[in-house]
Amino acid sequence: MKIESESSIAHPVSRVFETYRDRLGEVAAYLDDIREIKVLSREEDGEATRLHNEWASDKEVPAVAAKFIKPEHLLWDDFAVWYASDTRCTWEIKTRAFTEAVRCTGETRLVADGAHTRVLLRGELSIDTAAIAGIPKFLAGRITPQIEKFIVSLVTPNLERTNAAIGRFLDDQAGA
Repeated sequence: MKIESESSIAHPVSRVFETYRDRLGEVAAYLDDIREIKVLSREEDGEATRLHNEWASDKEVPAVAAKFIKPEHLLWDDFAVWYASDTRCTWEIKTRAFTEAVRCTGETRLVADGAHTRVLLRGELSIDTAAIAGIPKFLAGRITPQIEKFIVSLVTPNLERTNAAIGRFLDDQAGA
């Protein structure tokens, strides 16, 4: 499933880039269903910065999925490489639930648009329900759409809402 988003943040690309790369932990307070974002590792390599961030959600698990998705599964790993020379990031998200079955990768480009920044997000999410252990075959067809919808509801909107949160965060920084 394709993930595509385009939005605008009313701040210069240099500030948006720096915030995305270096201050997501502070931005977490601006995301309604995110408890925290922790940097687990950071490596500088010339113009590239490699990050491993852990995201923790506060979202409720739907009753239909509660047997398969535990609260500890509401964490995911964000592996990102930020390139300063062209203000872009390649990323991969790994879920803690169904790790072997979910693949989510993409690229975020930050493009200067006057005093604003256009955020262009392109990605791909694929879920292999046959690889999910513990789901009885006779139930897989019925619950697969609900599981997919739940995972998409965790990953996709947070990618998009992060832009608005960064905008609010930077607005507050400018007013401080």
